[in-house]
Amino acid sequence: MKRVVFTMAFIAAFIGKVFAEEISFVANAPKSVVVNQQFKLTFKANKAKVKEPTLPEFSGFEILTGPHRSTQQSYQLINGKMQSSESVTFTYIMIAPEEGEFKIPPASITVDGKKYSSNPLYIKVLPQDRNSQASQGGSGYDNTVRSSSNSTNIADEDLFIRATLSMGKVYEQEAVLLTYKVYSAVNLTNLSNPTPDLKGFHIQEIDLPREKHFDLEHYNGRNYNTLIWRQFVLFPQQAGELEIPSLTFEGVVAVQTRRSMDPFEMMFNGGPSYVEVKKNIRSNRLKLDVKSLPAGKPSGFSGGVGEFTASSSISSEKVKTNEEITLKVNVKGIGNMKLAGAPVIEFPSEFEAYDPIITNKFSLKTNGFSGEKVFEYLITPRASGTYVIPAARFAYFDVRNDSYKVVETQPYTIEVEKDKDAAASASTAYISKEAAKVLASDIRHIKLGESKRYRSESPFFASAFYYMLYVLPLLLFVAYIIVHRKRVAENANISLVRTKKANKVAVKRLKIAKKLLAENRKNDFYDEILKTLWGYMSDKMNIPVSQLSKENVASELEKRGVDAMLIGELNSVLNEAEFARYAPGDAALAMDKVYSMAMSVISKMENTIKK
Repeated sequence: MKRVVFTMAFIAAFIGKVFAEEISFVANAPKSVVVNQQFKLTFKANKAKVKEPTLPEFSGFEILTGPHRSTQQSYQLINGKMQSSESVTFTYIMIAPEEGEFKIPPASITVDGKKYSSNPLYIKVLPQDRNSQASQGGSGYDNTVRSSSNSTNIADEDLFIRATLSMGKVYEQEAVLLTYKVYSAVNLTNLSNPTPDLKGFHIQEIDLPREKHFDLEHYNGRNYNTLIWRQFVLFPQQAGELEIPSLTFEGVVAVQTRRSMDPFEMMFNGGPSYVEVKKNIRSNRLKLDVKSLPAGKPSGFSGGVGEFTASSSISSEKVKTNEEITLKVNVKGIGNMKLAGAPVIEFPSEFEAYDPIITNKFSLKTNGFSGEKVFEYLITPRASGTYVIPAARFAYFDVRNDSYKVVETQPYTIEVEKDKDAAASASTAYISKEAAKVLASDIRHIKLGESKRYRSESPFFASAFYYMLYVLPLLLFVAYIIVHRKRVAENANISLVRTKKANKVAVKRLKIAKKLLAENRKNDFYDEILKTLWGYMSDKMNIPVSQLSKENVASELEKRGVDAMLIGELNSVLNEAEFARYAPGDAALAMDKVYSMAMSVISKMENTIKK
């Protein structure tokens, strides 16, 4: 036993020593530099006793000085024990004599007879700024970008923002990336975050890192510190030429005062002094050519645009009547996944199916939503037998091939047995109740004393009430059969059932929207309002989800005699809900307005549409 413990301790100590002595060797340099501008190339190892690195052969750069060796030491208190670590950095002062993109291959060091290599570096060498003079030295690119003037009037060419689109021509619902990029030749210290007011788009903002880092870029003959400030993924909702208007940003620039340029003033006052100058920066306008989706949409097309696949799973293929089955359909891919509808599944008429529970497992990328969307159906077989749940069909438009595609899952054969145990238990329970009644009336207490007899003036036998007791159950049974058949007929008419329940479903969804309004969940609130309105129109007028559009809804409402003013109110609340989430101003006030408009429109529609 002692031998085993000793061996395990030795192995643990050896592994700990190996990991503790693991060597890292990292190279670092600016991503972009300017021709004939000095910059630093560093190699850092996490072990102090290291000889200078062996540099590879590389072209495009010259070493001016180096290596300059510096050692760093740090201390940490871990579990009550003080631990120290050392590292060493080798610094080279470099210069790039010509423009282009160059590679610095890995350098190497040797520690305890083992060779370690650094990471390769790729550096872009930019031409000199047309306004700059001969290089004044320094490291990095902090000194390469200079304002053309120290005046408090910041020139437009010294600070501006470019708006760009990843594509100039797209289809409806195809994702396109909108980028706002800052170009600065001044000391920009702060910048506002306005949101573009875009009409005709569904927009989603990309989360960018909080820590901002400028990169050097040559543009129109000048070198600028550049930074991607905001990015949005746009999903155009209509065809035609859509405009992205200019956006105004408010920037704050630190400008060195002329007085502080005096070397004597700087010496006695501790350095240069600055003033903050505000500048409004307007981005450029853009136009996007949006093409309509081509004709020939397949049945079940619910607006999916991108690249998708589909798969499914089922909880059980052998069940008893009235047992619940869970069918899951997973749609994976990239595109307008958030806006795409559910796949088409034609369940057997003997199955009762509910609207699917939708779970979103996707994230926003620069080319759309990427991941999967899970549709979970709860279905209940009401009759015994063998049934087939056909394949779920998901139709979408493939932007790469410019064509419609349909992906299908596998079908399922369901064996449904009659639940005899449930029927038997119900019968037993009924008999038990009857037996209890008999037992309760089987033994009576003996009544003592003289009994009295009464003569009935009107005998019950052969009376009208006597015959009524025979006829009344028969009448009730006939009435039940008539009502039951009528209800079965109505339930068989799916369109009629949806029409009758349209208002009830809409009221439930409005309650959810009201709760989201109280919680100030802006995006979820507007999504729920839009689902409520479109769902109500689909159910009330029996329009398939794949054919829902403002034009189709307006046409159907006109056929049913709905006033044009009420149709205009419906379009108004739809537009308001689509655009209000990105509109500036009081979000709570806008949400209250949209909620009231939605309630008013549904109430008026319910009073106008009788069927």
